Amino acid sequence: MKGVNTMTQETRNLAKKESQSVELPQDRPVFVPATDIYETDKAIFLRCSMPGVSSDSLDVVLEDSVLTLTGHQSWKTPDDFQLVYQEYETGVFRRSFRISEEIDQGGIKAVMKNGVLNLELPKSPKAQPKKIKVEMIS
Repeated sequence: MKGVNTMTQETRNLAKKESQSVELPQDRPVFVPATDIYETDKAIFLRCSMPGVSSDSLDVVLEDSVLTLTGHQSWKTPDDFQLVYQEYETGVFRRSFRISEEIDQGGIKAVMKNGVLNLELPKSPKAQPKKIKVEMIS
């Protein structure tokens, strides 16, 4: 897959530099969301699991060919209840991907539903396979 390279050391360093637009809390753990990547002739699709993250608490940022996903989980003890024991830890989901020139960066689409972020990264027309017509000469 040529369009997306996931979490190289260079990408981690770039993600640290570009994190000025999205602040990460120091007192909460940072999780890497499990991600499936699919490819067709026309696009690359990413499916990222971010349970507990709503679309309001999600940032998808593309800067210098690095696509960074940051989702803040929110969990609040219901009113009139007191937390006695907790095993579920909340935090921040964060993952970065380097995007190649083969991706039409202006056409990227993101949809969040039920804690799953779906991204469509369309390939630029020059990166899509083309069928060449063959002429018959007799």
